[in-house]
Amino acid sequence: MSFVSNMAEIGTDINFARQLLREGKLVGIPTETVYGLAGNALNAEAVTAIFETKRRPSFDPLIVHVGDLVQAKAYSSYFPEELMALAEVFWPGPLTVLLPKTEAIPDLVTSGLDTVAVRIPSHPLTRELLLGLDFPLAAPSANPFGYISPTRASHVQDQLGNTIPYILDGGDCSVGLESTIVGVEHGQVIIYRLGGIPVSAIEQLVGPVLILPQSSSNPKSPGMLKNHYSPRTPVILGELEVLVADFRLKGEPFGILSFNKRFPDVPDSHQVVLSPSGDFGEAARNLFSGMRLLDKADVSVILAEELPEKDLGKAINDRLRRAAAK
Repeated sequence: MSFVSNMAEIGTDINFARQLLREGKLVGIPTETVYGLAGNALNAEAVTAIFETKRRPSFDPLIVHVGDLVQAKAYSSYFPEELMALAEVFWPGPLTVLLPKTEAIPDLVTSGLDTVAVRIPSHPLTRELLLGLDFPLAAPSANPFGYISPTRASHVQDQLGNTIPYILDGGDCSVGLESTIVGVEHGQVIIYRLGGIPVSAIEQLVGPVLILPQSSSNPKSPGMLKNHYSPRTPVILGELEVLVADFRLKGEPFGILSFNKRFPDVPDSHQVVLSPSGDFGEAARNLFSGMRLLDKADVSVILAEELPEKDLGKAINDRLRRAAAK
């Protein structure tokens, strides 16, 4: 297939879209809600590319798209009966449910949360695409962060066409509004984001629901995210050389989470270098695993530094600040 002027090709070739996704590339896909920027949800590099391509300013959890209920259950450890009642009526369709995730879903997809947002889109092209893959697709809206969501292939071309190879053209979106995100906490059904399904239709099935005041692309409120990003071990942000010298004088065991510098006189088990080459994408992929590694180490505090406030550095710094919040 040929590409013109470094812009994405637009077409209806599902097999070509599958080939690209299997190679770890990103593809614009149609759903009934909005067009998504899709990548292999089990491939951390593909997920990182989604954040980079969208220029997303923080690690908002991504919605995982699957082809049927069997696939949805494969990536969740438990399916609450209230959410199953909704799924049986509204899937395929503009409903996203928050489920306890299995280890198969990378932390980067869920922003370190133990739940994964899952839905089955109803668009026939994307359903066929998904049912022919052996992995789910992470697919936030196919637009740069802060822009209007795309509801036709040409919108994706205008906004991201110079960054992706292919856009699967499914015509205009039939709903044109993002999916409704629903979860259950302590027996209470909660709507985290209002979307393509009326609240009344949901309440007819599960009774009264709690609607969070925030309406964002994030399935959890910012306050809840902060708790999830706080390791058990305290995190202190600052100038690493100064912090290390200070804690050496105190004689307290400490861990180090750095961007690209290694401290030769600190045990490897007590330090994590996110990217020796200073690559933001690599640092992003390693952030959550690095936090968890140090959280399990025999240290009383984790000393960390902020990254340059650009590219994915902004997102990484956001999570580091949340981790260091009292």
